[in-house]
Amino acid sequence: MARQLRVQYPGAYYHITGRGNERQDIYRDKDDYVMFLEKLSDSLEVYNVSLLGYVCMTNHYHFLVTTPEGNLSSFMRHFNIAYTLSFNRRHNRSGHLYQGRYKSYLIDAGGYLKEVSRYVHLNPVRIKKYAGVETDQRIRILNNFTHSSFAGYTNTKKRDDFVHYQTILDYLGGDTKDGRALYRQFVYRGLVKDNANPLEIGKGNGIIGSDGFVSHIKEKYLTNIDQVSDRELPHLKKIRSTYNPEKLIDVFCQLTGSDRNEICRRGKNSTERSMLMELLYRFCDIKQPEIGRYLGNIDYSAVSVSRKRLRLKIEEDLSLKQKFDNLVSDLSRIKI
Repeated sequence: MARQLRVQYPGAYYHITGRGNERQDIYRDKDDYVMFLEKLSDSLEVYNVSLLGYVCMTNHYHFLVTTPEGNLSSFMRHFNIAYTLSFNRRHNRSGHLYQGRYKSYLIDAGGYLKEVSRYVHLNPVRIKKYAGVETDQRIRILNNFTHSSFAGYTNTKKRDDFVHYQTILDYLGGDTKDGRALYRQFVYRGLVKDNANPLEIGKGNGIIGSDGFVSHIKEKYLTNIDQVSDRELPHLKKIRSTYNPEKLIDVFCQLTGSDRNEICRRGKNSTERSMLMELLYRFCDIKQPEIGRYLGNIDYSAVSVSRKRLRLKIEEDLSLKQKFDNLVSDLSRIKI
């Protein structure tokens, strides 16, 4: 059987699942769940990955993530190894914990992200055990399920500090009382209606999206994918676009309405300049000293400090985060 393709680029969204080896449990007690989430939180921070939702079932897990740096494989490798080692050490065992590689689906955020988040959160009541249970009771079971991000979406007091709730809630009016209530009802409707599994859309090509989105991904990241045989698929490596720094700077200025001479002026210190530094670092195959030379011959340490300050600002300013995410999304789609 062919291995699943990994399409990676900055700003991509994914549904991820990993299952225990031979369908065995990957959590044996409450402390394992705590340890699992601790390792997950650490890996998210190390690799600058944003977690939008999760659920921990007995023998598998589901994540909904976005990767600003296009580094899904590195993040997942770090996380799975970290938890496996800790689990084995704690239970005095050795060997594989998971059944093969994790599975991932690339998601068209514009049309399917909200639906995939609902699929993730409904997993606890979509098992055979509750197939014949009335909707009201399934809702109670869902609300009492503790190993999931769903509670944080509906009650701010039950939030995990490593989950980013804003992105999904923005589809329903934002992270407000009304927005959270609308999301709760949106998830509940998935129990009443016979909603199709959004993951079925991605069967075969690993992409959950419209025909236009699939065509865009194939054209931009996969070459002659329809002509590649199953035997050849395992040899396709991750593809991460590398942009010419000069062209990226020009496109950035067009998207933001900035003046290139002004933003690259020596001594200039602005949020736009910090965002450009971060985008050059993520999208171009250059290091911080070279970024400094492009932006007014500044020292690499100043680039590092500026990028760090930007990350802190983004955590505190949701409008700035949205602006930066939009730039990442635009640059991911534009051919430059």
